[in-house]
Amino acid sequence: MTYPTPNVSTDLTGQTALITGASSGLGVRFAKVLAACGAKVALTARRTDRLEALAAEIRAEGGEAIALALDVTDADQLLAVVGKAEEALGPVTILVNNAGIPDAQRAVKMSVDLIDQVIGVNLRAPYILSCEVARRLIAAKTPGRIVNIASVAAFEYSGNGAALYSITKSAVVRMTEALAVEWSSARINVNAIAPGAFASEMMDGMLKRVGDISQHFPRKRLGDPAQLDSTLRYLVSPASDFVTGATIRVDDGQSGR
Repeated sequence: MTYPTPNVSTDLTGQTALITGASSGLGVRFAKVLAACGAKVALTARRTDRLEALAAEIRAEGGEAIALALDVTDADQLLAVVGKAEEALGPVTILVNNAGIPDAQRAVKMSVDLIDQVIGVNLRAPYILSCEVARRLIAAKTPGRIVNIASVAAFEYSGNGAALYSITKSAVVRMTEALAVEWSSARINVNAIAPGAFASEMMDGMLKRVGDISQHFPRKRLGDPAQLDSTLRYLVSPASDFVTGATIRVDDGQSGR
């Protein structure tokens, strides 16, 4: 095979992307970026009013998007939403597992219901959804890309709360590595992005509780979601064809590593 020089295409024309947690924060930005690269996008979350507004915005810019209600804690909905996206836009070839929740509590203070919710949203849901997308791709003998949104919390924990969040994000990194191996022969690339502290609706809630954490970072700033564009585009595009099982940290030196 002959590759262009440089081999950096991020053209996603003909691809269909499904994004979870697309009603706010990073998910909104991810949806806009993939649509701008030519992908048809299926926007999923519980807040369908926000999804419909985002879909309208994407269509106004010349893209193609649909809004699909999804509670990621419901396995039946997870399995069904892939079929709905496929029926409307064509086979899902790109999956961005973005939905996630923090726990913000010390381990001994968490209720069992909250434990189940955090594990359900942060780990169970992306695993089930990845398997359903992969199952369809393998049956169709079609390559695909899965990007899991982990966190730098997967690699460190200060001990001040959110232990389970750290644990589940670490599990997402390992899930990425394991599924990449299992699906490599099917040409399904599975990678992850581990963001540091980025401006988002979830981050706003944390800042209200604990104050401006950015002043403790080397560059004393939070990330802007736009600063994840290039990493996401790389991992879902032809340019990263040889990359699978990787986790890319994007944290501005916040973690000290």
